[in-house]
Amino acid sequence: MTITVIGHLCLDVIHHPDGQDTQSYGGIFFAVATLANLLGVHDTVRPVFGVGKSEHDNLIDRLSVYPNLDTTGIFKFNGPTNQVRLMYTTKEERVECSKNIAEPIPAKKIRPHIIGADMILVNMISGCDMTLETLDEIRMDVRDDHTPVYLDVHSLTLGINQDFTRYHRPVEAWRRWLFMLHAVQMNEEEAAILTAEHLDEQALAKHTLALNTKAMIITRGDRGCTAFLDDHKHIRQVDVEGVDPQNAIDPTGCGDVFGAAYCAHYVKTKDIPSSVQFANSVAARSARLVGSTAIDMLSTLRIEETPFQERTP
Repeated sequence: MTITVIGHLCLDVIHHPDGQDTQSYGGIFFAVATLANLLGVHDTVRPVFGVGKSEHDNLIDRLSVYPNLDTTGIFKFNGPTNQVRLMYTTKEERVECSKNIAEPIPAKKIRPHIIGADMILVNMISGCDMTLETLDEIRMDVRDDHTPVYLDVHSLTLGINQDFTRYHRPVEAWRRWLFMLHAVQMNEEEAAILTAEHLDEQALAKHTLALNTKAMIITRGDRGCTAFLDDHKHIRQVDVEGVDPQNAIDPTGCGDVFGAAYCAHYVKTKDIPSSVQFANSVAARSARLVGSTAIDMLSTLRIEETPFQERTP
C-alpha cells in the first residue's frame, strides 16, 4: 500500500507549562513518521514537501531510519525552514507563532507522487501548504481511480498577525475546500470558526457530507472524537470515548498523528469507524511523548493482519 502525504515541515520550539523547552521536527514530520512507524516494510510512504537547503541533509539523515519511506518528493528551497514557537500556558492552551512560512507546494511537485497512491493525506500544517486550485487539481487527477483524499483542516482557519502570532478566522471558501473528499478532519475550535455563519457541528456535518464527502471527523483531545458519516444519504454519528489522559504530557502533533493513523488503518481495512477508533488510540499514545523526539515508539502499534480489537493500546 502507498500513502502520499502533503504539507509543510516545521522546526518546532515548544515552551512547556513547566518552563522547559523542547526542539524537534514538527508539522508534517509527525504525519510522515507516524505512517512510517505504523505501516509495514512492504508499504510505501511518499512525503511531498520542501525544506530549507541548510536543513535538508539533516532531515534526510533523520528519515533514513524508515525503510518504507520514499524521500524523492522532498525538495530543497532557498531560505530557512518554517520555524514555529508553541507557547503553552496549560497542557491544552497555547499561543502559536509561525515565522518563515514556506511558499505553497506547487502541483507540479505533487503530481508525480500521487500516481499509483492508495490514499492521499493533505495536512494544512501552516494553512498555506497548498492553494485551493492545487487541491482541485489533485481531486481531478485521482477521481477516475477513486483514490481517497483525506484533508486535515488544521491551520486553514488561522490568520497571521504582524508579530507572527496566529489567530482563528473563518474560511471564506470552506465549501470548496471540503468538497469531494474521503474525509475531513478538524478539532472543535476549528469546527466552530470554520464558517462565517458559525454553524454548529450537526449543521456543519450536514453541509459537508452534502458536498460528496464521506466523513467529517472532529477531534476533542482527551475527550475522544466524533465522526459524522454519510450512510446512504443519512448522517450517522460515531462517538469515540477519550483515553485516560493521566500520563499525557504534550499534545503537540496529536492531530497530525490522528490523521496519519486513520489513513494507515483505513488503507488496510476500508472501514471508517474502526479507523477512527484506531486513530484516537494512537493520538492518545502520542500525547505521552514530548514533541516528536520519541515518536518512533509508535512502532509498537504497527498495523498487523489481526482484528482491530486485539491491537487497541
